[in-house]
Amino acid sequence: MSTDSFWDDADRHLVRYGASFTPRIIERAAGAYVYDSEGRAILDFTSGQMSAVLGHSHPDIVRAVSESVATLDHLFSGMLSRPVVDLAKKLAATLPAELSRTLLLTTGAEANEAALKMAKLYTGGYEVVSFDRSWHGMTSGAAAATFSAGRRGYGPTMPGNLTLPTPDSYRPQFRYSDGSYDWETELAYGFSLVDRQSTGALAACLVEPILSSGGIIDPPLGYLARLKELCVERGMLLILDEAQTGLGRTGQMYAFERDGVVPDILTLSKTLGAGLPVAAVVTGDSIEETCRERGFLFLTTHASDPLAATVANTVLDVIERESLVERAAKLGEQLVDRLDALRDTYEVVGDVRGRGLLRGIEFVTDKASKAPADALGQAVTTACLERGLHLNIVQLPGMGGIFRIAPPLTTSEDELHDGIDILDASIKAVLAAS
Repeated sequence: MSTDSFWDDADRHLVRYGASFTPRIIERAAGAYVYDSEGRAILDFTSGQMSAVLGHSHPDIVRAVSESVATLDHLFSGMLSRPVVDLAKKLAATLPAELSRTLLLTTGAEANEAALKMAKLYTGGYEVVSFDRSWHGMTSGAAAATFSAGRRGYGPTMPGNLTLPTPDSYRPQFRYSDGSYDWETELAYGFSLVDRQSTGALAACLVEPILSSGGIIDPPLGYLARLKELCVERGMLLILDEAQTGLGRTGQMYAFERDGVVPDILTLSKTLGAGLPVAAVVTGDSIEETCRERGFLFLTTHASDPLAATVANTVLDVIERESLVERAAKLGEQLVDRLDALRDTYEVVGDVRGRGLLRGIEFVTDKASKAPADALGQAVTTACLERGLHLNIVQLPGMGGIFRIAPPLTTSEDELHDGIDILDASIKAVLAAS
């Protein structure tokens, strides 16, 4: 099939579901690279959809999938297999004792739906609080708790969804007299608004430890601990969505570890399947037992599928065997050093943020105004792709200058530095041409 006919067929037959497609036909992928139809290697600094923590076509994953498909891949959801129980046990071993029960599913939105249903059943409430730049999925309950995009044109969302201001330290809404970020006052103000709007039926607070689609926003140390206290005061459950931050991405196994906070419910997805559709909801005995007594129902076609469990077990094994959590911390230090150097070099690089191998950089017109530079971000994205680097830009209004950088945890030091060299050269070229 010619390139022209491929794009003609795509235009004629595909439903367009988001931003424009990257103008490359991808034929295969291996390690930290994807390869297009002309054989060009492109460094994948998005890990697919921020998922492929082991890179592409990892031999252990290939082997596990092949063996599972040949022997045991799918069952009636009322049947159990050894890989599912093994996974629940393995996950519990990586988590605080309070998180011991796992429900195995397939997507992040599905996991958040199940977590929200658990919280509502357990508390008897229905109101859900999330950040005003959140992204938790596109299914009904998850979409109702998603405020960064996708809310217009579809009619009413599920009732009871309320917002907190996103804790953005680069553009703080609340400041101390010296100009520094006063997140404690901001959080207190946010909950004062929640309390005014609530009908007295608060069930859960659903947040990402680092907002990804919201612009790689890393809440200050202490924020999550205070958030948990405010939830406890109101009888709410704290649900942490670690779709992108879980399993080593931030330099710790789970991002919440930095804050010394244990969520009531944890959702995992993207990284748990290393690029394949795997998700999980993890909670404790009390919540699981109460929900069971009250008739908790979340029966889906692929709940507790052996293939998904086999993949997730393999991901956990590889992460431990190859010390990828420690590797992410080490490479993350090198990455942030390089990105900080770009910020120091270029007036248009306004901010660098994130943790481990989940980093963001924000382009601005100048550092003083911090005015978003969407067009510059688009131009740099194009220049990077032409030079063999794929970066993910946050495709939301006013955020076209924010890059998400999330290479696989298996990326070599040379590949990491090659990618940043390309980014540097691309910025320089775009600025020279402007």
